[in-house]
Amino acid sequence: MQFFIGIVPSDEYKMKIIDFQHKWKNNRLPDVVEPHITLKAQGGLTSDEKWLQKVKEVCYNFHPFEITLDKPKFFGNEILYLSATSGELYKLHNSIVRVISPSSDLIKKYFELKDYVPHMTLGKTNHGLSQKELRNMKRTAVTELSPFRTFEVRFVRVYQEIEPNKYIKYLDIPLN
Repeated sequence: MQFFIGIVPSDEYKMKIIDFQHKWKNNRLPDVVEPHITLKAQGGLTSDEKWLQKVKEVCYNFHPFEITLDKPKFFGNEILYLSATSGELYKLHNSIVRVISPSSDLIKKYFELKDYVPHMTLGKTNHGLSQKELRNMKRTAVTELSPFRTFEVRFVRVYQEIEPNKYIKYLDIPLN
């Protein structure tokens, strides 16, 4: 059983992203997980859930903040995403990673701490899309998803894998 922690946009913008993703019939990403910004990847989030209380304590001592989504970018040629900016997001990410204390190999594997790039994935080649479809998706995203939104983060969402490549909401943890 795997977990990760994310931040979801407003329901309205989340539905706009999902509708956008469904315009590419081969895009299986909406079947995997709802649109989100990964705050803490799977590394160290073990099935014993001992980490959960630590995450709650960090969140209960962290104030709500804003995140701004911005223009689409690529990781290599395989992943298209909306960039996300917020100084507070980095602080929350770092705090959670430090209390979970995953191994340095896991931190490296999941691009955490100094390698953390906040983003909201729109499509991936390993979820059905070709590189050409991703390039077309990028061009379309610039017009259809703008103006890119700023939204307030009032909680973080813990996701649980219920079957391979299928994550659902497990728990929302409010920020103080």
